[in-house]
Amino acid sequence: LLKRSNFELSKLEDVVIDANALTSIDASTQNPVPVIYQSGYLTIKDYDAEFRLYHLGYPNKEVEDGFVEFLLPFYTNRVNQGNSSFEISQFVKEVRNGDYGAFFQRLQSFFADIPYEQTKELELHYQNVLFILFRLIGFYTKVEYHTSQGRIDLMLQTDKYIYIMEFKLDGSAEEALKQINEKNYTIPFNIDKRTIIKVGVNFSKETKTIEKWLVEYDQ
Repeated sequence: LLKRSNFELSKLEDVVIDANALTSIDASTQNPVPVIYQSGYLTIKDYDAEFRLYHLGYPNKEVEDGFVEFLLPFYTNRVNQGNSSFEISQFVKEVRNGDYGAFFQRLQSFFADIPYEQTKELELHYQNVLFILFRLIGFYTKVEYHTSQGRIDLMLQTDKYIYIMEFKLDGSAEEALKQINEKNYTIPFNIDKRTIIKVGVNFSKETKTIEKWLVEYDQ
């Protein structure tokens, strides 16, 4: 998907994009810039009102380094491998069907397949990778979703399900799930008719992948 873009992802300073494209994210898009912008790696540097064109760039050097070091190798090497164990079509079906066991096993293998040198020991790294992955294949996703009690690490919506995910790094899935319950992260979605699935996830610095996940349905 991303390899077919008409620019080099490593040179995202002063990217020019029109207003419609900037807010357009769906499963068929070949332009990763809207996702990268909405994930916070790009910011608006200038705006051409006559032609409704936005000039985007990195907010600062730290963000640029984070993108290049953490996510760029992931974008360009992992998603588009035709023979990868991570099969996009199956993954989409599993998420849509609420088959969390299958798609988390797929994610576990996916992270384990990223070369050691490209994986950083940061909870934010894993959160951003999952956010961009879900967005690129067309799911409605929000990170750091604010509620009255705190911030949900990642919220994912499908036609039938709302996933509330909390991530820990070298903590425990139990601790992550407990935080979801104690902070009542599901309350904003209580009037929604979709099934709410709470997921506590722990990542391991040692294995560089998902160590464990625990799931509860909201009652």
